[in-house]
Parts: sequence; structure tokens; C-alpha cells
Amino acid sequence: MSYTEHFAKEKIISKLIQDHGTLQLNSQKNICLYLCGSIMSQQLSIKVAAVIYQRFLTLFNGKDPGPLDILDIPLPALRTIGLSNAKCSYVHNVARFAAESGMEHQKLSAMSDEEVIEYLLPIKGVGRWTIEMLLMFALGREDVFAVDDLGIQNAMIRFYKLNKTDKKKLKEAMIKRSKKWSPYRTYACLHLWKGIAM
Repeated sequence: MSYTEHFAKEKIISKLIQDHGTLQLNSQKNICLYLCGSIMSQQLSIKVAAVIYQRFLTLFNGKDPGPLDILDIPLPALRTIGLSNAKCSYVHNVARFAAESGMEHQKLSAMSDEEVIEYLLPIKGVGRWTIEMLLMFALGREDVFAVDDLGIQNAMIRFYKLNKTDKKKLKEAMIKRSKKWSPYRTYACLHLWKGIAM
């Protein structure tokens, strides 16, 4: 069964699918680079994040950098591209973890979603939300629900008329509803993000 068929009886998601058409999930081979880019983009506009990420890539002269290449860039050099001290450290933390423990696509692909979260969460600067985005956009996992994502929260408040006054109850209501979307919760998130952006 395709995800569009799965949501056929889910009025709101089904309408969003009609509005947007079907969406595709992609995977990224260089997980370490993806995670570094994800950290760089946090709390920045898409435009600013893209500029900083492009500056980061130019440090490697067009080469797709591995963990050791990233570690070879000193922290002061990372500062010059517009990263805060904290983000510079976090980028090195990710690269160090990848070099020492492994972060290959093949390795992570063999793990369940929760195993990937547990594996990467000890990296300082990497939170659960960041790993959920990695699961969706780097590993192409189809059944991830980002309950802490502000965009998803706002979309569900808007489309499902959920009460936003109590954050804990809001998240409980979101999780309860999302269970019906399994095993295609990632696609529901993609359409909710698109829906709230329109």
C-alpha cells in the first residue's frame, strides 16, 4: 500500500496530498556532513543557513569532506564562516564521533529509529529533534513523527483545532492522532509542513 492510499480516509492529510501531490523521501550518503549542516542551520533562516553552509563547503575546495577533513579545520577557521563558538564545537563533536565510533550510512541503516537516536544522542550539540530530521531527510525513514517541531505543532493546532494552552496535553493529543498515521508518519509531517507554509 502506498502512503497516499494509507491516508485516503484521513480527510485532512488526504486534502493536503491533493494540494501538494505525492512527495518523495531522499537519503544522503555523507551522514556526518548532513549532521554538521543541520547543526549549522539551527535557529537561522533558510537563506542565512544556506550561505554559511556554502562557506563551509568552500573550505574543502570542492571536495566532499569526511570526518577527518572536518576535524582538520581549526575552530578559529570555522568561526570565520559565521558560526558561533558553540556551533564550531558541536561540528567538531560530530566529526570526532564519526571518526571514532562510525556514522556511515550503512551502519545507521542497520539500526531502528530508536537505536539511531540512542546512538547519536550522546554527541554534545545533537538533540532528539536534530536526529529525527536526520532519520527523515538523510536516512529516508518513513515513520518518524517530530512531536517537538514547532511547525508540526502549529500545523496540527491549525488543521486539527488542537488546544495549545497546555503544551504537555497538546503533545499527548498530537502523538495519539499520529498513531493512526503509522507506518507513514514522515509523509504526514512533510505535508503538514507544506500546509502550514502555504
